[in-house]
Amino acid sequence: MSSSVIQTFPLGFPWQTQDPFLFCVYHLDHYPKGNGEMGPNPKLLEGRNIGNDFIIKDGWRMYHGSTIPGFPYHPHRGFETITIVNKGYCDHSDSLGAAGRFGNGDVQWMTAGRGVQHSEMFPLLNDNEDNPLELFQIWLNLPKIDKFVDPHFKMLWHEDIPVIKEENAIVKVIAGNYKGTIANDPAPNSWAANTSNEVAVWNIHVNAETEFTLPKATTEISRTLYFYEGDTIEIEEKKIIPNFGIVLDASQETTIKIGTKQAHFLLLQGKPIAEPVAKYGPFVMNTDSEIQQAMEEYRTTQFGGWPWPYPDNVHEKEKGRFAKYPDGNLIEK
Repeated sequence: MSSSVIQTFPLGFPWQTQDPFLFCVYHLDHYPKGNGEMGPNPKLLEGRNIGNDFIIKDGWRMYHGSTIPGFPYHPHRGFETITIVNKGYCDHSDSLGAAGRFGNGDVQWMTAGRGVQHSEMFPLLNDNEDNPLELFQIWLNLPKIDKFVDPHFKMLWHEDIPVIKEENAIVKVIAGNYKGTIANDPAPNSWAANTSNEVAVWNIHVNAETEFTLPKATTEISRTLYFYEGDTIEIEEKKIIPNFGIVLDASQETTIKIGTKQAHFLLLQGKPIAEPVAKYGPFVMNTDSEIQQAMEEYRTTQFGGWPWPYPDNVHEKEKGRFAKYPDGNLIEK
């Protein structure tokens, strides 16, 4: 039998992905205690390129935030974002009037479709202890037929996400079907909504000095395994160190031997959309002329404007996890 490992590659920022995915960003920030106003002590901001702080100074970044870390309002069109917050919290606000605070295992699934603005801020809610953040944001493409669907906002609360506990591993099934365990429904117009596309997003944690076998897919799909934390692993006598991606042949099972530390993986797989991709910043279409159209429409319409008081909008510090949907429906956790 041929090797199931097609390629290995070092993980950058962002992580490279295969069709139908566009890319994945992994954020690991060891934020300090909050200053009472959900940001770091102003003294800790000295020496940073505020507004564009992507250098890991003291173990954390402000990104585009000025007083609170995160990403103030910005537009999207033509794809979806899947945001997994394993540690810490994310405050969401958008041009639809939707809002939320989610974290500690929650997942947000947002279809940008024909256009939406949103902000993603990382409030430092703890004033007496550090505020670690671990977050994945995955960009999943939309096919041409769905690039102009209405924007959609969906929460997958961690209490509802299937978590499979095996002898040596824990598998969180965010999307797809893992050995018969089916994830919650994705957004309705997602490429993942058609089960024949075999889209899967699994967060996998495997115990040290054990083995774990990925099941094979039933159709021809792309599959990439991201080894983002642990010691060395071994696949078919090939040793791989952390912070590497592994492109796999999904028609075969893959057995992974784990080193001396627990290993942490993210798996992304799916049937390729196999259409032309034109990208410019937050817009993903099929042609350059469609990108120009998106830019012009954003200039003239602002994709519905911004109904919040600040570009870097955050919610009340005392507020717990919640989601407010565009129709006004409020869910509190």
